[in-house]
Amino acid sequence: MKVAGIGFRESATAADLQAALALTGLQVDALASVAAKAKTPAMQEFARATGLPVIALQEQDIAGEQTLTCSPRIKARFGTGSLAEAAALAGARHGETGATSRLLAPRVVTADGLATAAIAERLEP
Repeated sequence: MKVAGIGFRESATAADLQAALALTGLQVDALASVAAKAKTPAMQEFARATGLPVIALQEQDIAGEQTLTCSPRIKARFGTGSLAEAAALAGARHGETGATSRLLAPRVVTADGLATAAIAERLEP
């Protein structure tokens, strides 16, 4: 299972989220973000437009997740270097006890900086 971790600023639109996912160049089976972002109109519209389910993660699900990239702002807020990468990794393992995951595409950022995406896949235990 491949999961896109999505991070975005409050002003981002569904089109911004789509642009971030497009930058990865990969197809995915689901979207993931922290619950507060997963419930936003932009994420819900994006999910409807793509037909993908959204995995709503708790902040503790991503805290401490080892990421390839690091934003000091995200590190201070969520306890991980990249919301998109951490959400992708945690989302890919979601609901599968003992599963591991790996990044296929590290965080990419839209040109306007409003949205980020990263892709991870679940590895069998």
